[in-house]
Amino acid sequence: MNQPAENTKKYLLEVEDLKVYFPILKGLLRRVVAWVKAVDGVSFRIERGKTLGLVGESGCGKTTLGRTILRLIPTTDGRVIFDGTDVFAQSPKQMRTLRRNMQLIFQDPFGSLNPRMTVGNIVGEALTVHGVARGEARRRLVAELLEKVGLSPHHISRYPHEFSGGQRQRIGIARALALNPKFIVCDEPVSALDVSIQSQIVNLLQDLQKELGLTYLFIAHDLAVVEHISDYLAVMYLGKIVEYAPAEQVYADPKHPYTMALLSAIPRPDPHGRGQRIMLRGEVPSPVNPPSGCPFHPRCHMAIDRCSTDIPPLEPKGGDPDHVASCWVTA
Repeated sequence: MNQPAENTKKYLLEVEDLKVYFPILKGLLRRVVAWVKAVDGVSFRIERGKTLGLVGESGCGKTTLGRTILRLIPTTDGRVIFDGTDVFAQSPKQMRTLRRNMQLIFQDPFGSLNPRMTVGNIVGEALTVHGVARGEARRRLVAELLEKVGLSPHHISRYPHEFSGGQRQRIGIARALALNPKFIVCDEPVSALDVSIQSQIVNLLQDLQKELGLTYLFIAHDLAVVEHISDYLAVMYLGKIVEYAPAEQVYADPKHPYTMALLSAIPRPDPHGRGQRIMLRGEVPSPVNPPSGCPFHPRCHMAIDRCSTDIPPLEPKGGDPDHVASCWVTA
């Protein structure tokens, strides 16, 4: 991706041409007959203390990308550099140390919590595993973490089923904070919550970022959710990033037709100020057999003949090196 040549210490995370392919096996001998290209050549950087919003339709590879960065899913090709360290070159022992600084907030606030464990054990498990604290010291740290995310220390002996969805997600956030990480992948952390609760969780994440200097990869399928938390925005389609820019530029002047369609679908409080809705044709193509040329061209309202034959590069648009998009039509 074209980005200014700056001091790499400015960036906590650098992803370079990351590819994640899953084999399709058939027959008695389980031979590979095709590949699912879940992530196909993705590159980006995240500055320290900043948030990159990653948006796109379900099935575009967002969650796979986030978990591959954390080395929870093996990579096919590419590199992930975290704080100057090549993540995929680390031994299991080295990775154990590195994981303290890289955490994950799951999408499902109930399914990600063990129903047989108390809140104290859920949040404090990492403290025990990594030898940070035990006994009364662990209990004290867990109580502090619960208070930090807006829960009461008295909740420490309760079980997940005794909490609402928003409270369970706060427990998940407290668990992610237990080891004082530098970087957190937020995998659609508000998509399973009521709209009124979503804003509370987003505000909590923003407050924690300011207080602790956290860096986020915030994954979502709703552009309205990431608007207030993201410093930069990456739009993903069929395993590829099709637009990347500072968030305010994307919302003010999108350069890719897919981004334009997503923005047009955001509900607006003013019925007279809403623009025309862009309706996408058909379904998302299969990552097993993606279209030739631009992967978005079968559904694009701006497609030209060249779009079906040539893959557009991710290049600067409007003369701004920070705003890149993969499109033959927009300038």
